[in-house]
Amino acid sequence: MNQIAPADRAKAIYDLGATAMFASKADPRFHYCLYVPPAVGKGTKVDLLVAVHGTSRTSFLEFRDGFAAFGRWNDVAILCPIFPMGVRGDGARSGYKYMIEGDIRYDQVMLDMVAEVAEKYGQDWSTFAMFGFSGGGHFTHRFAILHPEKLWAACIGASGSVTLLDQTRNYWVGIRDLEATFGIKFDQTALARVPVQMVVGEADLETWEITHKPGGTYWMEGANDAGTTRPERLRTLAKSFEQAGVKVRFDLVPGMAHDRMKALPYVESFLAEVLAAKRKG
Repeated sequence: MNQIAPADRAKAIYDLGATAMFASKADPRFHYCLYVPPAVGKGTKVDLLVAVHGTSRTSFLEFRDGFAAFGRWNDVAILCPIFPMGVRGDGARSGYKYMIEGDIRYDQVMLDMVAEVAEKYGQDWSTFAMFGFSGGGHFTHRFAILHPEKLWAACIGASGSVTLLDQTRNYWVGIRDLEATFGIKFDQTALARVPVQMVVGEADLETWEITHKPGGTYWMEGANDAGTTRPERLRTLAKSFEQAGVKVRFDLVPGMAHDRMKALPYVESFLAEVLAAKRKG
């Protein structure tokens, strides 16, 4: 009778399928978990989807498990980062959504996580897809603006506030000072190559959490100019991207309020189409 070595048993339990939670080696304040298709354990090369949680931070597990069947049958690993609330000891909820918080660059935290797991699993994840809903939608579209060369797809769900490709306004409302803020020059050509989906519920109309007011942490002139509701703001973002040459699939989901899990089938449909085209070369 064959005995399974303890190291192999631990790998099967903690590193494949729905994994344990890990601290990032580059910055252990931040964590992640994954869904890793079993085929990876046999040496199969797979693609990567990064799925970013919203403000509650609970959806990382829902996304890991919700995308698991898609990942298994389409050879896609799912990486779910966890950006804790108040990581600087101040109780702040939204720093990761805007990419920079004090000395923390959340885009770099994310890139470090991807590099770490790519090395661990022996994969080429030099490019990957990203999906985020609500706060994760904030993160995803701003990551796409900063690092379009890293993405083979971007799925932006119900972002409460949006950064438009407006060269007359400063970040975060626009991108005029992007290079001064991040040391990154906006690459419109690279962004235009990224297939983009924007998805939001037709009934996602509450505004209490997304209306910026003077004195608020992220208040600046023009903060509410993209629209009142999430559908309005996402439409404005889509128009801004399209004017820059980006092809955008806009999914306004009938009857859906602010419900991240109901958005997943639309995201999977979009990603399946992009994957098919990507794998044809």
